[in-house]
Amino acid sequence: MSNPHAPTQLQSADPADWPVASGWQPLVEDFFAGERGRQLLAFLRQRLQADAVIFPPQPLRALQLTPPEDVRVVILGQDPYHGRGQGEGLAFSVQPGVRIPPSLRNIFKEMQRDLGVAPPPFPDPGGSLRKWADNGVLLLNTTLTVEEGQAASHAGKGWEVLTDAVIRHVASGARPVVFMLWGSHAQTKRALIPADRGHLVLVANHPSPLSAERPPLPFIGCGHFGQARAFRQQHGY
Repeated sequence: MSNPHAPTQLQSADPADWPVASGWQPLVEDFFAGERGRQLLAFLRQRLQADAVIFPPQPLRALQLTPPEDVRVVILGQDPYHGRGQGEGLAFSVQPGVRIPPSLRNIFKEMQRDLGVAPPPFPDPGGSLRKWADNGVLLLNTTLTVEEGQAASHAGKGWEVLTDAVIRHVASGARPVVFMLWGSHAQTKRALIPADRGHLVLVANHPSPLSAERPPLPFIGCGHFGQARAFRQQHGY
């Protein structure tokens, strides 16, 4: 269970307060030392000084829980949940005890259809995907902070420079990795993944109820989880 005393919103715009796995440290340090990183931190400080409520409390948690050498699957989201107490710094994941959002319900629905895996009970473990992150699934949003009630409010502020670098780093590695690109936003990142590295790139509509069962590539019925499992077994992980 989560710590009831842990902060539920961003407390600081100091990257020293955002731990990451050692393998990501050089990449993260280079970003925050550069112009776009400095601009992003200045923006976050300005918004915090204006008493903006920003989620999640740990923007780099995906890079804390899933070291680069452990990444076997990348699931790419857009930006964090913007409801109070929801996001935990992992794409599509919510904090333990929080009601499962519709997109995540569809993810569990497709897993059950594809793999025969029943969705986790509510409220424990509910919609937290922490176990996925601990087992090599990099749950990466392209924008890593958001303001309460304002979806995409921090898009274009600089996070994309860092998360694109993360995608390139994983995609340039020697190990073949599964990339799950759900929705048009995630699919714009396909150009960052070299075609000659043996990666498995899986594309479908976003799992949102607005698009999950619609053409051209319905999420429900996509079979991505079974394909990912077969790919991992083929490569011995």
